[in-house]
Amino acid sequence: MHKPTARILPYGLGAGIFFWGVLYLVWHPHPFHRGPPPQAWPHHDHPTKWSARADAVKDAFLHAYRGYQEYAATADELLPLTDEPTNNFNGWGVTLVDGLDTMWIMDLRHEFYDTMPIFAKMNFYLDQDHFAPFFETVIRYLGGLLSAYALSGEPILLERADDLGRMLLPAFNTSSGLPMYAVNTVTGQTRGGWSRGTVLWSEALSCQLEYKYLAHLTKNRGYYDHVEKIMDIMRNANVTDGMFPTRWTLSDATPMNAQFSVGAFADSAHEYLLKQWLMTSKSETKARDLCQSPHHPILASDHPTPHFRPARSVQHHPALLYLTPNRQLLYVTTPPRSRRAHLPLAPRDKQLHEWAARGLAHTCWTTYADQPSGLGPDEMGMHAVPTTPENPFAGRWYEQVEKWEAEGRPGDPRPRRGGDRDYTTRKAAYYLRPETVESFYIMWRTTGDERWRERGWAVFEAIEREAKTPSGYASLESVESSPARKKNEMPRLKYLYLLFTDVELIPLDRWVFNTEAHPLPVFQWTDKEKKQYDIY
Repeated sequence: MHKPTARILPYGLGAGIFFWGVLYLVWHPHPFHRGPPPQAWPHHDHPTKWSARADAVKDAFLHAYRGYQEYAATADELLPLTDEPTNNFNGWGVTLVDGLDTMWIMDLRHEFYDTMPIFAKMNFYLDQDHFAPFFETVIRYLGGLLSAYALSGEPILLERADDLGRMLLPAFNTSSGLPMYAVNTVTGQTRGGWSRGTVLWSEALSCQLEYKYLAHLTKNRGYYDHVEKIMDIMRNANVTDGMFPTRWTLSDATPMNAQFSVGAFADSAHEYLLKQWLMTSKSETKARDLCQSPHHPILASDHPTPHFRPARSVQHHPALLYLTPNRQLLYVTTPPRSRRAHLPLAPRDKQLHEWAARGLAHTCWTTYADQPSGLGPDEMGMHAVPTTPENPFAGRWYEQVEKWEAEGRPGDPRPRRGGDRDYTTRKAAYYLRPETVESFYIMWRTTGDERWRERGWAVFEAIEREAKTPSGYASLESVESSPARKKNEMPRLKYLYLLFTDVELIPLDRWVFNTEAHPLPVFQWTDKEKKQYDIY
């Protein structure tokens, strides 16, 4: 039997995926196209505990941004230990692009408008032997430009987004239509990645938000057609019950493996299937149908229970959600091969999603709170409950939920406090990734439970204590000591600021965040667009 001693779903993304799934069942679409922002930004005439904490995050952003301005100017990033610039993301100033929507959200209008002359001159030039990675460039540069335009309405940002979107299109010039790994924005030449002749599912399915919104703004059908062709490929793929493998051939768009995952190589694809439907006011049924099929089989296991009877073809596969033996921490494992059933969402299934999201987010918080630094390791292996004749399903979460329900739901379903750690750190570094805090933010906004805000504040205090340098913030070599040794890399603080503002600056029924934390507005396709793009 496959033993689920595997990496936790990284950085809290699993909780985010599940809570986005709960969210789409309860909100109603609001037509919203672009700036001005949805409501007036707050000014703290009477500061509260939370407004003071939001201001502390803003000060941290300004500290990092001023260090970047002083030492790195328009380079991609600042190396915060040596105070040197580095061009590690195409050399177009990724810190500026990533930071634009953060400046607007934080009401830093002076800093925002000071950057506009830079964007007026930005041309996305690359030397002939350099290539822009398509996935990263779309989610960071294109997503950042579109988000800042949606918030501010500044025309130059849409012009630059249109330029970049057009210059990246040669990545789709493959026989299948799936994108190449990288493209030269001047020559249009493309280059494969580490896995020649294939594309990762996450990379092929994480460009639709940006290109569909750009198509809506520019009326350029080519933007829509290229990314929707990928959706058609997935709809027509020979995949059992929506189990999309992590690698696909570029030549004919067929699966290269049988690996199903909600972690590496797949995470943002699950996210974008759902968010396409949300962003377009729940109008694209293709995206809805593709996103729904994986959710419940991820939650449930493969054996018949009073609430779940899998299709014959999908029985006897390992489940994805498990509990650890000591503290009942919920985690996600990736089986080597699996087949899954589709269940329609029902009230109880919504409850399962919420419980799973809460459990995953709690696990992420626990791994932060366990460390001397107060910050979580980048990767860990979870200890498995052993299989016995008395417990044939070991630590499978769904079976434990059904047992708890059959017993009348006694006690608190949350994980246990205390006890020995039942995970092993595999990568102790901390890379200032935002996904855990993103999950805390979604949990706070969808449940109103202020414990998630307090946990976010504890994370921010740990970042201030462990990662701050005279010119910015650095990654950490290991979270298992304090003070921790630092690495030459930089953080993102947007979700922390949103977590601490009492006013919901980016309402979740009017905006969706792309996978790089850039908010894009919910909009409605016009009748003309629906006809032009064949949207149904």
